[in-house]
Amino acid sequence: MYNFKGRFGFIIVQRGRNIPILSVLKAKHGLLSRNSKNYSQFAKHPKLLQGSRIIHVHRRGFGMFVARFLKGALKLRYLVLGGAVGGGMTLQNKYQAWKDSLPDLSWLDTYLPSTKTVDSFRESMISLTERVKDIEIDPKLMSVGETKWRDMQEWLNKRIDEAYEAAKQSEIERYQKLFLESLENIIEGASNQTQVKALSFGKESAQTQASTENTTNNKRIDALQQELMDVQLRYQREIERLERDNKELKKQILLNKHSRSKTKQIKKSLIDMYSEVLDELSDYDSSYSVQDQLPRVVVVGDQSSGKTSVLEMIAQARIFPRGAGEMMTRAPVKVTLSEGPYHVAQFKDSDREFDLSKEEDLAKLRLEVELRMKRSLGRGKSVSNEVISMTVKGPGLQRMVLVDLPGIISTVTREMAEDTKEAIRRMTQIHMSNPNAIILCVQDGSVDAERSNVTDLVASIDPSGKRTIFVLTKVDMAEESLADPQRINKILSGKLFPMKALGYFAVVTGRGRKEDAINDIKLYEENFFRTSKLFRESMLSSTQLTTRNLSMAVSECFWKMVRETVEQQADAFKATRFNLETEWKNTFPRLRELDRDELFEKARSEILDEVINLSQVSVKEWDSLLLDKLWQKVSHHVLENIYLPAAQTCNSRSFNTTVDIRLKEWAESQLADKSIEAGSEALKTEFSHFIDKSMANKESDKLFDNLKRAVLEEALKRHSWEEKGNEVLRMLQVTALEDRCVNDKHQWDSAVKFLEKSLKERLELVQKQLTEMFGPGAWEKWVYWKSTTSDQKQRNLVKSELEKLLYSDFNHGPTLNPDEMTTIRKNIQRSSKTDISNDFIRDTWAPIYRHHFLNARLGKAYDCRKAFYLYHQGLEELECNDVVLFWRMEQMLKVTANALRQQVMNREARRLDKIIKEVLEDYSQDQEKKISLLTGRRVTLAEELKRVRQIQDKLEEFIQALNKEK
Repeated sequence: MYNFKGRFGFIIVQRGRNIPILSVLKAKHGLLSRNSKNYSQFAKHPKLLQGSRIIHVHRRGFGMFVARFLKGALKLRYLVLGGAVGGGMTLQNKYQAWKDSLPDLSWLDTYLPSTKTVDSFRESMISLTERVKDIEIDPKLMSVGETKWRDMQEWLNKRIDEAYEAAKQSEIERYQKLFLESLENIIEGASNQTQVKALSFGKESAQTQASTENTTNNKRIDALQQELMDVQLRYQREIERLERDNKELKKQILLNKHSRSKTKQIKKSLIDMYSEVLDELSDYDSSYSVQDQLPRVVVVGDQSSGKTSVLEMIAQARIFPRGAGEMMTRAPVKVTLSEGPYHVAQFKDSDREFDLSKEEDLAKLRLEVELRMKRSLGRGKSVSNEVISMTVKGPGLQRMVLVDLPGIISTVTREMAEDTKEAIRRMTQIHMSNPNAIILCVQDGSVDAERSNVTDLVASIDPSGKRTIFVLTKVDMAEESLADPQRINKILSGKLFPMKALGYFAVVTGRGRKEDAINDIKLYEENFFRTSKLFRESMLSSTQLTTRNLSMAVSECFWKMVRETVEQQADAFKATRFNLETEWKNTFPRLRELDRDELFEKARSEILDEVINLSQVSVKEWDSLLLDKLWQKVSHHVLENIYLPAAQTCNSRSFNTTVDIRLKEWAESQLADKSIEAGSEALKTEFSHFIDKSMANKESDKLFDNLKRAVLEEALKRHSWEEKGNEVLRMLQVTALEDRCVNDKHQWDSAVKFLEKSLKERLELVQKQLTEMFGPGAWEKWVYWKSTTSDQKQRNLVKSELEKLLYSDFNHGPTLNPDEMTTIRKNIQRSSKTDISNDFIRDTWAPIYRHHFLNARLGKAYDCRKAFYLYHQGLEELECNDVVLFWRMEQMLKVTANALRQQVMNREARRLDKIIKEVLEDYSQDQEKKISLLTGRRVTLAEELKRVRQIQDKLEEFIQALNKEK
C-alpha cells in the first residue's frame, strides 16, 4: 500500500509513497507537466495510476482554512496594537510640546473667581429659580417702570422750560425794578436839593433854581427812559439770539430723535391731526355751517390793509402772491403752522414740498397759490368759497390754524363781478359767525380810522370782543403821516373804535417792497420800535409790539379755545351720526351703506360683466345681426344705383355689363366703409341690448341706470373700427362679387327669395308714396270719412291717363317722350278742363312707373323659381339675370358678415372693453360726473354718514392726543 499525502487530503497507496492527490488526478488525466516535481514519482511507479486503487481520502480543507485565518488575524492584532502604542506616544509628545509653547496665564487666577465660588453661585441661582417659578406677575405692573420713567422725563422737561421762563421774567423784572428805583432816587434827590437851595437863597432865587433843576431832571428822566428802552431792546435782541440758537438746537433734536423731542413731536402731530379734522369739515360742508364750530384763526381786514403780510410774518415766509393795489386773495386760504426740522410748505392734496429757504421754490409756491385761486373761481365770479389748504412747517413756528380771507372792499370795479362786494362780506360773516373762531382783525394804521369797514363788521359779529384780537399794521407810515400821532395810542388802547378786543397789537410788516425778505422786515420792525418816540413815550407794554409777540399771543389763545370747545363739538357730531344712522335704518333697512365711490365700483363691475357677455353671443346670432345691418346699409344703393338702372335697359347683355361695372366701382370705393359702419352698429346694438336687458332686470339696482347709459354713450362715441380691416374686407368683397355661377338648386332658391323679399320691401315704400300722393281710396272714403285735396284730384286725373299708357305698352321705358306728354295734357284738359304742367306729369309718372316696373320684375322672379335647371344648361333666352345678381349680393353679404364677425369677436369686442374701462376710469376721477350720475337720498345719506364718521373718529383721536399732552 502507498500512502500519498496531498494538499487537499491524502491517499494510501502501495509502498507508502506520499504523492499529492491533485497531482495524481492531473497525471491520470494527462494534465501533469514533465517539469513537475511529482512527475518522477509517477514515472518510477507507472502502476500507481494504472493498478492502484484509492483506498481512503481524509478531507481536512475547512479546518486548514480556519487555522490559516486565525494565524493572519493574530498577525493583524500585533500590527494594530503596535501602531496604537506608537501613535499614542507620538500624540502625547506633540501635545506636551504645544502645551509648553503656550504663554503663562497663571496671573488670571488673581482676577477670576475660583471653581468653588462659581459652583456656589450657580447652586444659589438654581435654588432661587425653584422658589420663584410659581409666582405670577400682574401684566399691568410690567409697564409701570416705563410709564414712571416717561412721566419723570416729561416732568423734568416741563420744569426746565418753566425755570427758563421764570428766569427770563425775573430778569426783566429785575432790570425794570432797578431802573425805576434809580429814577425815583434821582427825582427824590433832585427835589430835596431844590428845597434846600430855596431855603438858603430865598424864595425868588429858589424858584429860578428849581426851574433849572427841573429842566435838568427832565433831561435826565428822558435819558434814563432812553437808556431803559435801549436795555429792553438789547435784552430783546439777546432773547432773539437765544431763540435762534434754540431753533437750531430744536432742528438737530428733531432730526436725531433725541429723548426730549417727544413732547415736540406730540405737538406737531396734534396740529396736523387738528388740521385734518378741519379739512374733513371743509369737504363735508364748504359753507361752514352751524355744525362746524371748531376753533380757527380767521384773518379779516380791508383790502390792502396788510393782513396777508401779517400772516406771512407769522409763517416766516412770503408765501402769498402780491399785487400793487389789486385784489390778490380771491379764495379762503387755510394755513396750518406746525413745528418741523425744515422750513417747508405743502398743499393738502399734493405730495410736493416747497423749500421756503429757497427763493425759487417761494416763487413757484406763490404761482401755485395764484393758479389754484383762479381755478376755484366759477364762471363770471371774482371770489370763491372753495378753501385752499396748505401746511407750513419750520423750527420755532407757533402751532395754529389760520384762514386768510379776501379783503373787504368798498367799491366794485368794472373788472369784478357785480356781487363781489356782497360775496366777500357774506363769506367773512360766515367764517366769523363760528362762536369758537378767533377773529384776527387787521386795520391799516396809515389811513383814517373813519374809512375802516372791517371794524364795524367785526363789532357786529363779536360785540363783546371775547374772541377778537386787534392788529394795527403800517404804524411806521402812520407815525409819519398822521397829524395827531396820539390817535395811534387811542386805537391801541381801545378808545377810538367802537369795537372791543382781547388784545391790541402794533406791527410793522415791511416797507412796501416785494423784494424784502422776512429777516429784513424783522430788523426794520425792531429798529423802528427802538427809535420811535411815539411808542417810547406811550404806556404800551413791549408785549404789544412786533409780530413775534402777536404770534405767541394768537397761538396761546387758539389752543385755549381748542381745549375748551373740542369735546363739545365731538358730542355734537355723535348726535349727528346717531340721527343719520337712525334715518338709514328706517329708510333702507335691507341695504348696506355704500357711499358714492363704492356704488361707482359696484356699477363698474356690472358694466364690465355685460362686456364679457359679448363673447357669449353665438355665431348664428352675430351672422344674422350683421347681415341685417349690412343690407340696411347697402340696399338702397344696390337697388337704386345698380339693379334698377340695369334692369330698365330691358336687355340681358347690357344688364350684366352695367351691373359688373357699377359693382366693381362700388366695391372698390364705398362698400368696405359701409360694411365697417354696419359692423360697428351691430356691435353697438348688441352691447346696448345687454345693457338694456340688465337695466330691465328686477334684481338690477335702478340707481345705476343713468351711469350705465352715460358710459354706454361715451364708449360708443369713442369707439372706431380698426383701419386695417378695410383692405381685408375690400379684397374679400371684390372676390365674392366676381363669382357669377350659382352652383346648386338651394343657392338658386335662396337668391330668388332674397330678390322677392327686396322687391316687396321696395314696393311697400312705393305704395306708401302713392297713397300720400293720390289720397284715400273709395273704401277709406266711405269707412273713415276721408276726402281728397284738389292737388290729389289732379294727380288722380294724371294717374288714370298714365295707367292707360302703361296698359297699352307694358314694356314702356322709364321716361315719357314729348308726344306722350302732350297727349296726356290734352286728354286731361278735354275731360276736366284743367291745365296740367309737364313737371306735374313727370312727378306723378315717377312713382307710378316705379310701382309698375317693380311688379313686373317681381313677376319675373316668380317665373325664375323653377328655372335653375334651364339656367344650369346655359339657355340664353332665360332672363333670370336678377336672380344671379342677388345671388352675388347674397354671397358678398355672407362673406362680409363672416369677416366682420371674426373681427368683432377677435378684436373689436376687446377694444370696446378697453374703451369702456377707460371711460369708467375717467368717470372715477371726475367727482362732478359721479355726483351728477349717482343721485338720490340713498347716496347723499351714505355720503353724510361716511363723512360724519370720519370726522368723529379724527376728533376722538385728536382729543386723546390732546389729553395725553395735558
